[in-house]
Amino acid sequence: MDEYNPLLQDCELPAFSAIRAEHVLPAVEQILADYRAATDALTASTGVRDFANTLLPQEFWDERLSRAWAPVSHLHSVKDSDELRKAYSAALEAITEHATELGQNRDLYAAVDAVAQRGDFAALERPARTLTEHALRDFRLSGVALEEPARSRFKVIANELSRLSTEFEEAVLDATEDWSEHLTDAAALAGIPETGRAILAAYAQEKALEGWLVTLKQPSVQAVLTYADDRALRERVYAAYSTRASDQGPSAGRFDNSARMEQILGLRHEAAQLLGFANAAEESLATKMAASPQKVLDFLSDLVRRARPVAQREFAELRNFASAELGIPDLQPWDVSYASEKLRERRFQLSEEELKPYFRLSAVIDGLFAICERVFGIHCKRRDGVDVWHDDVAYYDVFDAQGRCIAGTYVDLCARSGKRGGAWMDVCRSRFRDQAGLHRPVAYLTCNFAPPTATTPSLLTHDDVLTLFHEFGHGLHHLLTEIDYPSIAGISGVEWDAVELPSQFLENFGWQRETLDLFARHYETGAPLPQALFERMLAARHFQAGMFLVRQLEFALFDFRLHLNFDPTGGARINELLQQVREEVAVVIPPAWQRFAHGFTHIFAGGYGAGYYSYLWAEVLSADAFSRFEAEGIFNRSTGDAFRREVLAVGGSRPALESFVAFRGREPDATALLRSYGLD
Repeated sequence: MDEYNPLLQDCELPAFSAIRAEHVLPAVEQILADYRAATDALTASTGVRDFANTLLPQEFWDERLSRAWAPVSHLHSVKDSDELRKAYSAALEAITEHATELGQNRDLYAAVDAVAQRGDFAALERPARTLTEHALRDFRLSGVALEEPARSRFKVIANELSRLSTEFEEAVLDATEDWSEHLTDAAALAGIPETGRAILAAYAQEKALEGWLVTLKQPSVQAVLTYADDRALRERVYAAYSTRASDQGPSAGRFDNSARMEQILGLRHEAAQLLGFANAAEESLATKMAASPQKVLDFLSDLVRRARPVAQREFAELRNFASAELGIPDLQPWDVSYASEKLRERRFQLSEEELKPYFRLSAVIDGLFAICERVFGIHCKRRDGVDVWHDDVAYYDVFDAQGRCIAGTYVDLCARSGKRGGAWMDVCRSRFRDQAGLHRPVAYLTCNFAPPTATTPSLLTHDDVLTLFHEFGHGLHHLLTEIDYPSIAGISGVEWDAVELPSQFLENFGWQRETLDLFARHYETGAPLPQALFERMLAARHFQAGMFLVRQLEFALFDFRLHLNFDPTGGARINELLQQVREEVAVVIPPAWQRFAHGFTHIFAGGYGAGYYSYLWAEVLSADAFSRFEAEGIFNRSTGDAFRREVLAVGGSRPALESFVAFRGREPDATALLRSYGLD
C-alpha cells in the first residue's frame, strides 16, 4: 500500500491531486498500527528514561500521523464530497479512539513522569521541559488516572464528541448549500452595487441560470443585508441564514443540529466531571491563561458595563435615523446592516463600495507580504507547479533575511461551492527536527472572499482586508516558530485565550497610512487611496464600536455560561440561556425563531467551546503589544524583531504571559483595548 497511497508518502508537500477517499482509512489505520507498535516497544523498554528516548518518539509519531491527516482534514473543509465525508468520519473515529487510548496509557504516563522526576530535569532546555510538563497535563486531562467503568466511559464520550462535532459542521455546510433564491428582475436588486450584483450573477452562471442567484455564502449574504433596498428580500435572506441547521426557517428540520448541541454539551459536562472538574468551563481553563471561571465572568462583565451604555446610545440613534430617513419605524435585525451602512455613508461620506476599488485582492496579498518583510525581515515568493486542490490556490515559500527558505503557505481566498464558510489558518506541516533533518512548517490560509467576476477582479471590503491580516497573523505564529517540537511549536501548546494575540495584532497594520500606501491603489487607475478618503475611513473606525463589542460579549457570555451552568437534569436550555444573555447584554434582540446557536461552529465544532471569550481576552494583549509599535515606529525592525523573537518564535514553549512581558516589559494593560474601540 505504501507505494500507491499518497498519504503514506513522506513528501515535503501533500500530493492533493492524487488523494482519493479510498486512501484515507487504509493510511490512517497503517500509521496507527505502527504508532501502537512503537508505543508498546517504548513502554516495554527497561532502560533509563530520558527526553530523547521517551518524548521524542511520541513527537515523531504524532507528526507522522499529522502529515497524513492534515491534508484529509483540509480537503474535508475546502473540497467536500459524500465519499470523502464517509472516509473522513471513519478515519476520525479511529484517530480519536487511538488518542484516548494513548492518553490513558498508564505505562506511557509513568515513562514520561520518570523523565520529569530525573534529578537533571531542571537542566533540560526550556522547550523540552515544557513539552514534558504539557504531556503530563494532557495525560491527566485524558483520564489516565480513571478506573473502570469511568475509563471506558471516557473513551466512548471522546468518540461521540468527535462524531457529533463533525456532523454539526457538515449540517451547517449542507444547510448553507441548500437554500438559494433565483432572481430575474433587476428591480429586485435595487441598492446592491455592481460588484455585489456581479457576484450574484456569477452564482447564477455556476448553475446555468439566467439573472442572479442569492445564496447563503458570505459574499451574497453581506451584499443583500448591507445594500438591498428590498426589505422583504433582506428578511428572507436573514431568516434563511439565521435558521440554518435548525428546527426553524425554510429548511426546518432537514439538517437540524438541536439534538447534537444538547448531546455535545451533556457529554462535555460528563467528561469534565469524570476528570474531577465541576463543569466543562472549569475544565477548559486547564489549558488557558484565565485562572478561574469567575475571572472570565468578571472580565466579560466589566466590558459589558463599559460597552453597553455606548451600544444603547448607538442603537437608539440608528433607530431614529431609520425611522426618520429610511421609512423604517420598526427597525428589525435584517434592517440593521442596511441602516448602519446608510448612516455611515451620511455621517462620514464613506461606503465600503467606495473603498473596494482600492483593495484588489492580489494587491492586498502583495502588500501584506511587503509589510511582513519590513517588520519581520521575511520574504514570500510564489512557487509555481505545486500540487493544489483547486485552481484558485497559490503556494508561497517564506525566506528569511539571509535568503534561506524557512517555511511555506497555501493561500485559498475566494468562496465557492463545497467549501466551508468563514476564514481560518491551519497546520499542514509542523516544524520538526529529527534524524532526517529539519522539516519546515507549512500553513493553510483560507478565506471566503468574493471571487472575481467577468468584469472585475476580486475586490475586498476593508473588513475583508482585516480578516486576511488576522489569519496571516496566525500563519506567522506557525511559520516563524523556532521550536523544533511540533507539540509546542507555533500555535501549538499556546494557551487558547492567548493564541489570538498574533492574529489580532497584525490587524492593526490594516489601519496605518504607511502600510496602506504599500497596496491600497485603485485597481483601474493605480491611484493611491486619497488622503481625504483615508481620513474618513479613520473617522468611521469606531462607528458603532459599542454595538460590535456587545455582540462579541453576547457570544462569549452565552458560550461560557452554557458550559459553566449546564444542568444534567434539565438539559442545556440553549435558546432560553441565549435569550437571557441577550436581555442582559444585547441591544439588537432577534425574533424568537432565530437560531444563531445552531450554526455556531466555533463552539460546537471549532475548538472554542467555553473559550469564545478568548478573542476579547487576547485582544487586550494584542492592542497593548501594538501600542509599542505605535510608540517606536510601525516599520521599526528592532521592534519587529523583538516581537518575532519573544512571541512568534517561542510558540507554546513558555507561558504566554511570560512571552508578553518579555516583549512589552510589563504585564498587559486593558487601556489599549478600550482605546482601540474608542471607549477609553
